[in-house]
Amino acid sequence: MSSPSDPDDARPSKRARLASDTSPTTTTATTAEEEAPQAPATAPIDNDLEKEIRAGIVEYVSPGNLGFTGVLKQRYTDFMVNEIGLDGRVVRLESVGLGKRDRGKGERKGEGEKGRKGEGEMDGAAIVGEQDIVKIDGEQAPAKQEQEGDGAIEGAAIVAEHDVKTEAAPQDGEATKETNGHEQPKVEVEESFEQPSEEDLATLHSIFGESTTTQILSLVRSIRKHGNKKAREFKPVITPPIADKETRTQAHRSLRRIFPNMLESSMEANQSIRIKAVPPQERKGKKKGKGGNRQDRDQDPDRRRGQLPWDELGGEYLHFTLYKENKDTMEVVGFLGSKLGSGAKAFSFAGTKDRRACTIQRVCVKRQTAERMNGFNQVLFNAAIGDFSYHDHDLGLGDLKGNEFTITLRDCHFQGEEGLDLAHRVQLGNDIVAKAVKDFSERGYINYYGLQRFGTFSASTDTVGLKMLQGDLKGAVEDLLAYSDVTLAAANGTAEDSRVLVSQDDRNRAKALHIWKTTGKGSAALDILPRKFSAERNIIQHLSSRNSKTGMHDRRTDWRGALMSIPRNLRLMYVHAYQSLVWNVVAGKRWATNGDKVIEGDLVLVHEHKDKEESIQEVKKEDIDQDGEIVINPSGADSALAHEDAFERARPLTKDEAESGKYNVFDVVLPQPGFDVEYPKNSIGKFYEEFMASEKGGGLDPHKMRRPWKDISLSGGYRKFLAKPLKPLEFEVKEYMRDEEQFVETDLQRIRREKCSAHGEKEDQAGTGDVEMPDESEKKLAVVLKLELGSSQYATVALRELMKAGGVKPFKPEFMGGR
Repeated sequence: MSSPSDPDDARPSKRARLASDTSPTTTTATTAEEEAPQAPATAPIDNDLEKEIRAGIVEYVSPGNLGFTGVLKQRYTDFMVNEIGLDGRVVRLESVGLGKRDRGKGERKGEGEKGRKGEGEMDGAAIVGEQDIVKIDGEQAPAKQEQEGDGAIEGAAIVAEHDVKTEAAPQDGEATKETNGHEQPKVEVEESFEQPSEEDLATLHSIFGESTTTQILSLVRSIRKHGNKKAREFKPVITPPIADKETRTQAHRSLRRIFPNMLESSMEANQSIRIKAVPPQERKGKKKGKGGNRQDRDQDPDRRRGQLPWDELGGEYLHFTLYKENKDTMEVVGFLGSKLGSGAKAFSFAGTKDRRACTIQRVCVKRQTAERMNGFNQVLFNAAIGDFSYHDHDLGLGDLKGNEFTITLRDCHFQGEEGLDLAHRVQLGNDIVAKAVKDFSERGYINYYGLQRFGTFSASTDTVGLKMLQGDLKGAVEDLLAYSDVTLAAANGTAEDSRVLVSQDDRNRAKALHIWKTTGKGSAALDILPRKFSAERNIIQHLSSRNSKTGMHDRRTDWRGALMSIPRNLRLMYVHAYQSLVWNVVAGKRWATNGDKVIEGDLVLVHEHKDKEESIQEVKKEDIDQDGEIVINPSGADSALAHEDAFERARPLTKDEAESGKYNVFDVVLPQPGFDVEYPKNSIGKFYEEFMASEKGGGLDPHKMRRPWKDISLSGGYRKFLAKPLKPLEFEVKEYMRDEEQFVETDLQRIRREKCSAHGEKEDQAGTGDVEMPDESEKKLAVVLKLELGSSQYATVALRELMKAGGVKPFKPEFMGGR
C-alpha cells in the first residue's frame, strides 16, 4: 500500500501550507551552450478531490448517504494495521523477545526489568527487558551495552533479555596487567559455579532424570573451571534415548537457556542426545577468524560447528512477529539484514505495510535461531520482534488473507450538524456513521486503486509509465527528474511566500536536479542529492558515467540504460501505475453503466466457479512469449494482486449465465490491460479501446501491449470489480479535547501494561497532572473504526465510500510544500 515516494513523517505539529504555484521543471542534463527543451509534466494538485478525479476515482456504491469529514493519520497510532494470516487469524504481538515459554518459569538470580525512556519514545510504551549483569566481588553492576550501529531505527528502545554473566575479580597472584604496561603470565582461574534455580533443576530432572542431570552439572562445573580447554578435552554426556520429539525439543531449549554459551546438543541415531562443551571462542564470546562478530556469538548460544537440529526445532524457517511504528517494512527488514550480514534478501513476508502507521505482521528468516534474532531487540527502535516459531516453509508475497485496520479519524464534522450542541452532534454522528457502516458492510465499494498508487511528486507515476509504454523513454526520464520551481526557490532562499514549508530533503533534491539540468555535472548533483531518492540518483549516475568500453562520456542520451539502472520493482511500479489508472477509469464506467447488475460478457475467474461450469476447461498460462522472452507477470506488491491471483484465468459469462442468478456483482472481475488477458465481451470491453486510444489514455491499443523491452511488456491481470469487508465494521464516536489523546491501545502498550501489572508496578502517566479543562464547546469528536479488508484492498478507498466526497482529510505534515 505504501508508495515508493512516501515522504518522511516526523510527528509534525501542524499541517503544511501548500503553494499555489508549483509548476515543475524538468531536469535532463544539457551542455551550457544548449538546454534541452522542457517536457510537459503534470502540475501537482493540492485538492484531494481533484486528485481522485484525475486518478479515475469518481463513483460511489451508496451515494445517497450523508457524509462526514475527519483527519486521517494525525498521529501514526491513529492508523493501526494487523495482518490477517491465511488461517484467518489476526496477527497480534503477544510477547517481546523470547517470551515466558522459552525462558522458563523461573528468573535467574540478578535478572529483572528496568523501564527506560528515550527521545522519541513510542508514546510511553518503551519496553526494556532483562539486561546483562556483571558480578564483581559479589556486587552487581549493569554491564556496558553495545553502542547503537549505523542505521539504528530512531525512537523508543526495545532492550532484549540477555544472559547473566559471572566474572571473578582479580585476586593476589592472579593474572593482571600492571601499570607499567607489562602483561603478567596468564593463570587459569576457576569461575564460581552458580547452581541453577530449583525450578530449572526440576526441569532438568523431569527431562533427563537425576543421574544424567548430575553428569550435566559436573560437565558445566568442569568447563567453568578449565575455561581455556578445547571442547574435545571434555567428556560429553550421552543421555538415554528420548523417543518423544517434543521432549527432545524441550531438552535442547532448556540446555541453551539454563547454560548459555556453555553447552551444545545434538541428537544421536538412537534418539539419545549428545551434550558437549562449545569451543572456547564461543564460550567466551571471543572473535573467531575473519569476520567474526562478538555480539552475534553472545546473542546466538546455539552456534555449532555442525548442523543445527532444525528438525528438532520444527523447521529451518524462523517465523516471528514484527511490530513497527512510523517505519517502512523494508527499512526495518533492511536493518535486521545488515546486522545479520545477509541484507534484506534473507527475509520474506506476505506484504509491505504502511509507513505512517503502527503495524504488525509476520516475517520469516532462514536458518537463524530465535535467541540470535531476539538479541537484535536491543538495537531496534520504534520496532520490536517476538512470538518466534520454527516452520518447514517460508513466507511469500500474498500469503495473507488481508489486514485488520483500526483507524482513528480526528476532528470529525457531520453533514447537517450546524447549530447543534455537543450531545446532538454525537447523536447525529452515531446515526450517520451507523447508516454508512451498514450499507458499506452489505453493498461494499468499488475496488479502486488508491491515490498512493500514483505517487506524491509533480509527475505522477502513471505518467512516467505511460511514456515508457509509448516508447518516449527520454520523456519518462525527464518526468522522473522534474522538480518544482517553488521548491528550488525555497532551496535558494528566494521564495516569495515564506509560509510555504519545504523539507530539507526536498530542497536538496530540487537544488541537485537543477545543478544537473543546467551544468550537466553529475558528481556535483550527487553530492547534494539525498540517497533516499534512489531513482533520481541512479539515473544521474548512469547518464554522467564513463562508458567502460569507449572511455567516453557517451551515455548522456542513453535513456533506456538510465531507466534500467532504477531498481526493478520500482521500475515496474511506473507501468503498473498506468494499468491501475486504466482500471480505475473503466471501473467507474462499469458502475455508471450497469451498477450492481451482472450482464452478459462480464468476466469471472475460472477457478472460483468450477462447480457452476460443466464444459469450461482451464487453460494454462504460458511463461514464455512468442519471442522466447520470459513473460513479466504482475504479482505481489508490484501489481497489487494477491499472490494466488497472479496466474488466474477469466472467461465471459453467457446471457443465460448472467441471468441465472448463480453469479453476483462481487464475482465480476475487470482486467488490467495486457497481452494475455480476456476483455469483457460487452460495451465495457469496447470502452477499454476507446479510453486507451484517447489523449488521457495515451493513444495505446489494449490488444497490443507487447514491447521489445520485456520489463514493460505487460501480460496483464485481473482484479475484483467490487469489494466488501471480510466481516461487518465496528465503530465508536468519541469526545476529546487534547490532540495527543490516544483512543486505542497498541499491542506494545498492552504488553507493557501487563508486565507492570504482573510486577505490581504503576505505569508512567505522563501528562496526566492538573490540566486546565477547556470549555465544553471546545470538545472535538473522533470516530474510531475497525474493519477487515482482503489483501490488495485500500483502506483509504474504503474510507472514501464511508465518508463521501472530501471526507478523508489526510494529515499533511509540515515540509510538504515542494511536492
